[in-house]
Parts: sequence; C-alpha cells; structure tokens
Amino acid sequence: METLRSVFVIIRLLLGSILVVSGFEKLISPYQNFLYVVQSYDMLPASLEGWVAKVFPWLEFFIGVFVVLGLWLKKILWAQAGIFLVFILVVGQALVRRLPLSECGCFGDLISFPPQTVIVMDIGFFVLTCLCLMRVKETNRFSLDRLFGEG
Repeated sequence: METLRSVFVIIRLLLGSILVVSGFEKLISPYQNFLYVVQSYDMLPASLEGWVAKVFPWLEFFIGVFVVLGLWLKKILWAQAGIFLVFILVVGQALVRRLPLSECGCFGDLISFPPQTVIVMDIGFFVLTCLCLMRVKETNRFSLDRLFGEG
C-alpha cells in the first residue's frame, strides 16, 4: 500500500514537471516562436492567436508549479486534465486534417516530437491525471495542501 501511495506522488511530480518545463521553455523564448506554433495548427481566428501565444505558456507553467507543489491539488488536477485534453484536441484535429506538421511545438526548441507521438503521450498524461484525481488522497502526499491541513 505504501508503494502505491508513492506511485501517485511520483506521477503527480512527473506530470507537473512536464508542464513546468514546457511552459518555461515557451516563456523564455521569443513569444513569436510559440505564435508560429499556434498559427500552424490553423484553429483560431487571427485575433485570438496572439493572445493564446502570450497567455497559454503562463497557464501551462503555473498549473505545473501548483501540481508539483500540491497546492489546491484537486482543483489544479482538474485544470491539468483540461490542459491535456486541449492538447489532445488540438493535435488530434491537426492529424485528422492532415496538416503538414513535422513536429508539435509542445516543448519549444527544447525537444521535438512528431504529432503522432505527442497525441499518444498526451492521452497517457490525461489518463494518468484522471487516475491521480480518482486517488487524490494518495496523490496529495507530500503536498502543500497536506502541510496546511487541506488534504
């Protein structure tokens, strides 16, 4: 049982770290780099693309930080599930529409994955996040919520 509890904490830390790294990479790069990625998915009106390119990396980064810290964990895990679901929908529509994307742009210039690989990863991350939500008591071990008596 102790090992199972630790597994959920490790999953929480890994998934949160993925968002921290991905968001941070986009934040330290020129915003136009991510704007190009947003535009390449051809989903949004031009008036929203710049806004998404500026706001989304911050959202991704802070959700990841809160997940790693275990702060407001149940709510932030829902946000994390939502962000992975957005990734699945965006990459999925690009694959269905056969957009000419050689890589996803998920990690900026840090790591490059083809969209087919990324959608499988994101589905896995979504499922793992849902498992953490189902076992939130085990997931919140070593969290700020538990430290502050919230969990």
